[in-house]
Amino acid sequence: MKPPADKIRQIPPSATIEISEKARLMAASGIDVISLSIGEPDFDTPSHIIDAAVTALRSGKTHYAPGRGIPELLSAIAYKTEAEGGFSCSPDNVIVTCGAKNAIYEACEAVLNPGDEVIILDPSWVSYEPCVLLAGGRPVHHPLEKKTFQPDDTLLEAVTDKTKMIIVNSPSNPSGSVLERASLKLIADLCQDHDLYALSDEIYEKLIYGQTHYSLAMFPGMDERTITINGFSKAYAMTGWRLGYAIAPKPILNLMNIVQQHTISHPTTFAMYGGVAALTGSQACVEEMRCEFERRRSLVLNSLMDMDLPYAPADGAFYAFIKVEGDDDVVAGQWLKKAHVAVTPGVAFNTPGWIRMSYAASMDQLRIAMDRIAGIIS
Repeated sequence: MKPPADKIRQIPPSATIEISEKARLMAASGIDVISLSIGEPDFDTPSHIIDAAVTALRSGKTHYAPGRGIPELLSAIAYKTEAEGGFSCSPDNVIVTCGAKNAIYEACEAVLNPGDEVIILDPSWVSYEPCVLLAGGRPVHHPLEKKTFQPDDTLLEAVTDKTKMIIVNSPSNPSGSVLERASLKLIADLCQDHDLYALSDEIYEKLIYGQTHYSLAMFPGMDERTITINGFSKAYAMTGWRLGYAIAPKPILNLMNIVQQHTISHPTTFAMYGGVAALTGSQACVEEMRCEFERRRSLVLNSLMDMDLPYAPADGAFYAFIKVEGDDDVVAGQWLKKAHVAVTPGVAFNTPGWIRMSYAASMDQLRIAMDRIAGIIS
């Protein structure tokens, strides 16, 4: 029998999903494991969003929908983007996808030709590189400075005549850092000087603590070369709904739509009505969850300081990115085996020597987890 596809075999499984599954199996065997390895809010989806989807189901919204998404949701996304993102956005610039990850994959397919290079700023989310590889591109990793986690002029060294796109993520998964306005201006200038596309993943934009979020597309000339990725999973606790979106220049959006038409067709119809309710309804639920994450953040960071464990600037998302001594994969294994706390080693994010801890868990669970970790490193 002929061998299966080489391009898939070169891509490892998702480290975060693998570790979460390992923790789940340990828990199923009776071990009291606290999983801080996966990026999922532990809140239920707000009730007004659920109600909107249920109403859509009961009113027969169970059939095919327009490929880019229902008009009501396209309009709501465009309005939200212009009001909050600081750049012009028409419903014609929007495509609704099955989660932000699906939008990233479609963007890579739409932009990249075989051999095109994509700059990825490390530490980087686990799925950026696989999406680039699946689209035939070549990932080029560029490390951020490990105190500020901001780009500097060395970024220019990553650019070659084959560079086609740069991937930006702020607030960052895994580091929790937020890119400053000056850092985004540096990236915008680089893109314009070298005629590059930018993919700006802003899925954590609502979860920020004491900083300001800036969209890359707001900088002059960047709306015509930026694909902005966003969604509902993090801010609205809708991970299982699989609802994301992209805002892109029309030539790229049209190609993304072709990919979508021949793969998923469109997102789940009734789920999109939940998305409309999320964007057009009260945002108090988002702020309530953000405030609770901020409380948890304080608990975790204070505990890390007590343990003398350095961490990255945790100004956004719901992660602590922790510097550890020795092999991070081994350390994460010890924390799981001895403390029964699941975390993700930094090597999964192309940054060995660090560990990502999610604080999207209850205060009680976080207190127990931090006490357990302190107990094995003291």
